[in-house]
Amino acid sequence: MSLVADPHVMLDVLSSMPDDEIVLAEAALALASFDLPGISVDRYQHHLKVLANETAERHAELLEAGADDNLETRLAALKHVISDSHAYVGDELRQDDLENANLIRVIDRAKGASITLSCLYIHAARAQGWDIAGLNIPGHFVCRLEDGGERLIFDPFQYCKVLEAQDLRMMVKSMMGAQAELSSHYFDACTNRGILIQLQNIIKHRLIEDEDYVGALKIVKRMRLIDPDEFRLLLDAGVLYARVEQTKAAIEALEDYIARVPKDRNWQDERYDAQLLLEELRGKLN
Repeated sequence: MSLVADPHVMLDVLSSMPDDEIVLAEAALALASFDLPGISVDRYQHHLKVLANETAERHAELLEAGADDNLETRLAALKHVISDSHAYVGDELRQDDLENANLIRVIDRAKGASITLSCLYIHAARAQGWDIAGLNIPGHFVCRLEDGGERLIFDPFQYCKVLEAQDLRMMVKSMMGAQAELSSHYFDACTNRGILIQLQNIIKHRLIEDEDYVGALKIVKRMRLIDPDEFRLLLDAGVLYARVEQTKAAIEALEDYIARVPKDRNWQDERYDAQLLLEELRGKLN
């Protein structure tokens, strides 16, 4: 189902839509349009179709030239269209720029963060019926193509560089320290809803860094509509409501969070911190 056709109702649609029915790049476009009022998404939706069509054409050309229909050929078609022909690159200089998390501005600039670039590759590949997924490696986002038991992991941020286990291990160590190692859950495919949440999370963190708590709260509310089952967003909402002095709303969010957070030891610190903030806020009302 296309969400770009009516961005103003897309959040309500997303909240109940099965994950596998979400058209990732179109949903990302619709989300991006909320932060760019007045911009029509029509030409950006057309651009997505162009990327998909040109990928199909390039893939057919490679097969006609004698290439095998394997993962390497499919990646070659994707790279030729998105990286080479349309000149999409990773933004090395301003990786934390808000524009890098907004798919409309990424298309305008042909430049973005690893996760937004991945949305374009995922869209073009899925339009061909290819099995592609996003992987959230700590500090980076990459893509994985699969077919017939074969796997190929590549980095849209680095001109579709094919990544071996050693490359991924170095990414993890660079982000988490020399003792860190690859974990099997790093290879779990991200859901469409999870990718959309991550895009919004980039924006949220940047707004918090800029002390724009009203703006960050707006993003958290949006994220809660995208994924109503993600209880961790209730803690974010509670903290931000407190920051903007909406004490009653903060108390309600924190109470809901504490009721829903798992009671095992892994969540002990988070529950304790939420409880402390909740007690502080209740004290303000007395």
